[in-house]
Amino acid sequence: MPLQITDDARVRTIVLDRPEALNAFDEELYDATADALLDAAADPGVAVVLLTGAGRAFSAGTDLIEMHRIATDPTFVRGRHGFVGLVDALVEFPKPLVVAVNGLGLGIGATILGFADLAFMAEGARLKCPFTSLGVAPEAASSYLFPQLIGRQDAAWMLLSAEWIDAAEAQRMGLVRQVCAPEELMDVARAHAAVLAARPISSLIAVKRTMTAPHREAVRAARERENEAFAELMGGPANLEALTAFAEGREADFTALPPGW
Repeated sequence: MPLQITDDARVRTIVLDRPEALNAFDEELYDATADALLDAAADPGVAVVLLTGAGRAFSAGTDLIEMHRIATDPTFVRGRHGFVGLVDALVEFPKPLVVAVNGLGLGIGATILGFADLAFMAEGARLKCPFTSLGVAPEAASSYLFPQLIGRQDAAWMLLSAEWIDAAEAQRMGLVRQVCAPEELMDVARAHAAVLAARPISSLIAVKRTMTAPHREAVRAARERENEAFAELMGGPANLEALTAFAEGREADFTALPPGW
């Protein structure tokens, strides 16, 4: 199983555990993480979920090798939940979600912060939304959640540039609450999670519900727009050049694409 799951004092810690792949999400990890969130949501003994990664990465986002197979192999069998199911689980997760970014976070490893109730980041960790460098569209309602969370200018830079954001910049933007020394990250995140977990679960759920309710329709609409754009671009000339370049270990060259791409 590509996760480590432990419980302590009503805090369930979920650790993404594909360190050899920098915790990149393949279909198996999407399914396992979605199931873990659904299980935690339904478990009356869990008050808070703390999510982090094993090894030197939080998550390198979608597994691009598998993404290339999905784009080019019509016989590929998708997972039960997949990316969409994980985002569904994040949207519907009723309890506090604390995220500890222990290393690099790309794609969903960055956009998941739009669903975090509290986020902490290690010094030296970095974030990237690589959508334009992959020839695709935003994901996980980030086109709505990021402008709401960090403002239009910073959101536009993150989503359009595909450039790295370091921990200090992420804190300045408001993506994370606190930057920690790497060896202190989990202690700080656990301490905050423990404070929340000592509160009544029913009250935690009520607070989160009232905070997220005004945004539910906008998140749904953003996801629909993103999915349409992603479907339009997935497998297109820019996306195939990016995926082929990744598989060949070279930089993508978008200058020779047809006009408009």
